[in-house]
Amino acid sequence: MTKQENTGLNAPDDSCTVEGTRLCACDILSVREMYAADAAAMEFGVSGPALMERAGRAVAEAALALYRREGLHDSPVLVLAGPGNNGGDGFVAARILADEHRLPVTVALLGPRQRLKGDAARAAAQWTGPLASLDSLAKERKRLYAYPLVIDALFGAGLDRPLKDPVARIVRFLNALHEQGRVRILAVDVPSGLHGDLARPLPESLCLNADITVTFFRKKPAHVLYPGKDLCGKVIVADIGIPEHVLAGRFHTTKESHPCLWQNQLPGFSRAQHKYERGSVVVLSGNALHTGASRLAAYGALHAGAGAVTLAGEPEALKIQAAHVTEIMLDLFTRPDEFPDVLKRKRAHAALLGPAAGTDQRLKESVLETLKTPALACVLDADVFTVFRNNPQDLFSAIAEQNAPVVLTPHEGEFARLFPDLAVNACDLNKIERARTAARRAAATVVLKGPDTVIATPSGDAFVAAHAPPWLARAGSGDALAGLIAGLLARGCHGPVAACAAVHAHAEAAWRLGPHMIAADLPAAAGRILAELSGQEQVWRVRR
Repeated sequence: MTKQENTGLNAPDDSCTVEGTRLCACDILSVREMYAADAAAMEFGVSGPALMERAGRAVAEAALALYRREGLHDSPVLVLAGPGNNGGDGFVAARILADEHRLPVTVALLGPRQRLKGDAARAAAQWTGPLASLDSLAKERKRLYAYPLVIDALFGAGLDRPLKDPVARIVRFLNALHEQGRVRILAVDVPSGLHGDLARPLPESLCLNADITVTFFRKKPAHVLYPGKDLCGKVIVADIGIPEHVLAGRFHTTKESHPCLWQNQLPGFSRAQHKYERGSVVVLSGNALHTGASRLAAYGALHAGAGAVTLAGEPEALKIQAAHVTEIMLDLFTRPDEFPDVLKRKRAHAALLGPAAGTDQRLKESVLETLKTPALACVLDADVFTVFRNNPQDLFSAIAEQNAPVVLTPHEGEFARLFPDLAVNACDLNKIERARTAARRAAATVVLKGPDTVIATPSGDAFVAAHAPPWLARAGSGDALAGLIAGLLARGCHGPVAACAAVHAHAEAAWRLGPHMIAADLPAAAGRILAELSGQEQVWRVRR
C-alpha cells in the first residue's frame, strides 16, 4: 500500500449504533463539522424546531432513566438553561419530564428570558413550569441541595471562553456536591466549560463533571479524548433525524476505532503457507543488559500470528536471549550495515526496531539501512525517537522512500522528541490533529499512545481508541504492542489496520487479564483476541 492509498478501514451498515438506530456511530465530528451537519440537515428539509424537539426528548429519556435508576422517587429536577440552543434543548427536556412524566421540574435560566432567540425562544415559550434566575440561584447556592438530579443545558461544545460568574459559582458548588455523591449531573452535548474540539476546559476555566452526557448524531473529540472523556461520564449518542448523507465529501475522517472498521481485514491462515510465507518478523535486540523489551516485542509478533520471528543482535545479547526463548529464532550481526543481511536471510516481511535498542549512532544507522530494504514493513519505537531527535527529517526522508507500511509508536514524551512543535504543551491542537499532522509530516502511520491512543495516517484519516484500562500503563506494555503491530504487518495487514487491531487487542487483553497483569501476559492474551476477531478461534472450536 502506498502512503496515500485507502486504509481499508470501512464499516458495514450494521456494525455499531447510534442510540435507538442501526446507524454506525464510529464517526467523530469536530464542532465545525457538527454545525455543518446541522445546517445541511435543515437544507435537506429538517426544521430547526424538529431537531431541537428530538434533542430535548433524547435528553429527557436519558434523565428519566437516570432518575429511576437512582431511585429518586418524586425528587425535584433542576434544568440549568443557557442563552443558546443548548438552553432550548433543556427547555424541551423540562417540558417532557414535567408534562409527560409528571416530574417536579424547575428551570434556572441564565439571563432574561426575552434575550432568547429563534428555536430556543420558541422552546422556552412552551415551558409553563417554574422558572428561576441562575443569578439568584448562584447567590443562594444552598438551594441546590434540594435537587439530586441536575440537567446541564448551559453551554455546548462551541464554547470558546472561560466560564464566568454566576455560572462559575454554580459549577464550582455542583462539582463539590457531585464529589460528595449528593447530586447526579446529566450534560447536554458536553459538560459546560468543556471545549468540544480540544477536549479540555479552557485555560483558567472550570468545567462541570457529568455522570452522563447526551450528544447528538455523532460524538465530538471531547467525548473520546482525555480529560474530556472523564468529564463527560457515560456518553449517549442520540439520533435526532440528521440524514447520513451530510457526512459525504469530508476531506478526511476521524473515527473511533471499533472492530467493525477493520475486523474483516484481518488475515486468516492457509494450509498452503509455510512459516515464512505466513509472515516473518525480525526484531532488533538490545544489548546484553537490555534484552527484555525486544523479547516482549518478539513474543507480541509471534502471538499476532507471524509464522517466524527472529531476534537479531550482538553475540553477548543473543546469549541472554537464548536462555529465555524457544520458539523465537536468533540471528547474529555486529555492524549496522549487516542488519539487511539478516532481513534477507530470514525472508523478513516486517522489521521492528527501537525497544531498548540503545541511543547511539548504531541504532540510527540500522534504522536507515532497514528503510532501504524494498517492500519491508517497519515498526519504529522507543529509542528510535531519541536517536533522531536532533534531525528528524533524516528519518522522515528515509520513510518517504519506503514503498511498504511504516508505523511509528511513540508515547507523548517520545512524540515530543520528533515533533517538538506538536507536543501537548506546544500548540493548541487536540491529540487527533497533532497525530494527524505528524503522520503527514513523517509519511508514516503514527500511533500516539496513551489512555486515548490515536492512530493517524499520512492521508489524513485518524482513529481513536480510548477503552484501555489504567493498569495498562506498565513497563513493557508498549513493547508488546509494537510487536503485535509488526506481526500483523508481516501477515499482510495495511498499516492502519494492523495498528488499530493491535491497539484494540492490547487494551482488551489488559481488561481480561485484570489489574494484576504484567506486560509478559499481554502477547498471548492479545493473540487470542485477534484470533477471535478474525474468526480463527471459531474455526478451531468447531474443528475441535
